[in-house]
Amino acid sequence: MIPVTLAQVVADCNATTAGDTPPDVAREQISSLTADTRTVSGGEVFAAIKGARVDGAELAGAALSAGARAVVTSDPSTAVASGADPARVIVVDDVEKAIGALARANLQRARAEGNPALKVVAVTGSVGKTTVKDLLASLVESRGPVIAPPGSFNNELGLPITVLRTDAGTATLVLEMGADHVGNIDYLTSIAPPDASAVLIVARAHLGEFGGIDNVGRAKSELVTGTREGGVVVLNADDPRVAAMAGLAHGPVLTFSARGAGDVAARNIDVGADGRASFTLVTPEGEADVKLRLVGEHHVANALAAAALAHSLGIATAQIASTLSAVGAASPHRMDVFEAGGATVIDDSYNANPDSMRAGLAALERLGRGRRKVAVLGEMLELGEASLLEHEAIGKAAAQAGVACLVAVGEEARPLASAAEAEGVDATWAAGPEGALRELDAALAAGDVVLVKGSNGSGVWKVADSLREEKK
Repeated sequence: MIPVTLAQVVADCNATTAGDTPPDVAREQISSLTADTRTVSGGEVFAAIKGARVDGAELAGAALSAGARAVVTSDPSTAVASGADPARVIVVDDVEKAIGALARANLQRARAEGNPALKVVAVTGSVGKTTVKDLLASLVESRGPVIAPPGSFNNELGLPITVLRTDAGTATLVLEMGADHVGNIDYLTSIAPPDASAVLIVARAHLGEFGGIDNVGRAKSELVTGTREGGVVVLNADDPRVAAMAGLAHGPVLTFSARGAGDVAARNIDVGADGRASFTLVTPEGEADVKLRLVGEHHVANALAAAALAHSLGIATAQIASTLSAVGAASPHRMDVFEAGGATVIDDSYNANPDSMRAGLAALERLGRGRRKVAVLGEMLELGEASLLEHEAIGKAAAQAGVACLVAVGEEARPLASAAEAEGVDATWAAGPEGALRELDAALAAGDVVLVKGSNGSGVWKVADSLREEKK
């Protein structure tokens, strides 16, 4: 964050204070924002968010005592009752929107006063955006200091918190933009309009929230319309819904294709026995060979999207290829392969939708050739009326991938287990991760290859974590 006065924070939030603020307090410098009192070290503004278990307003006094200079809250009476000085209590209608306003103002200052090389790059898509974000963060390190979110900090709270980390030295701000409703990305781009952006794929995620795949596409296209005038838009030529967004762009369009039909493309794709792909990267500048460390052929498309964005920022093709060949999984629970108890574990348990489930099963099929294949598949949430048919289809896909033993986890995954069992798979169902672990303990043997995947809310990541502890 570019340091500003407490008075400027009040102005950025279009807010007031709960009490008269003396001039010397109004001039105090605010250097960062936090929503966690445990991270207060001095000079922060504390965002008093009301969560399911903790009301931040009740911690306002503690935050100031720990060294925070001000508190942003929509509940000033509770904040003052907690011991907070009214002169330091910034009163807003909505804390989350206030954080967005602070982030918007911070980025505007960074563009006006900070590193003249600063570029904002954003990625969206139903599948792969965190991987592309992680790859891109490595690819642009040569430009100078990089800010990128940890994991999937991609919503109305996580993104502005990331933007607030931008300071006067930042050369590249890499952002991931997620959506479960039309209008989400419009809001995010209003905070951080990108200089370059990429739409990866329109897939069947959050169907219950969106009301259909056409609305998924409409939501993702908001990144294209939200890109700055003249900014480069990178689009997946292999997805017709994404390719059709070219007409919405306000600047140059660069396409990528794992099938060879894009401006940035892959030729001679070969997937080894270890599940890792090698290919020739082709860009408008030239060609170079890539050997990915990421497991799964679907990562070729992710690598191409990151390469296209890096190319748009002036990174040389040879450097792009070298970096892509050196970078592994940076965020947890995303195609992380490790050994545990004599079995090989593919941990892709962060989240799931029908398309990413199929990609995970394809990786299991390839990595498990000649070995017994096991799958722990959690329910795919937010599919709405499509849930039954989509889960049944994944059960059949598991059988087609050669899965011998399957544990389905969560109420919505019952049809998945039934469909797999009907196809001859030894399939069981568990209500939650604890039951899944019991089933897995009884079934898993040395030499097996096991895929752990499901929506975050299914809790199957706990299964992966337990197996990882066994590894230790």
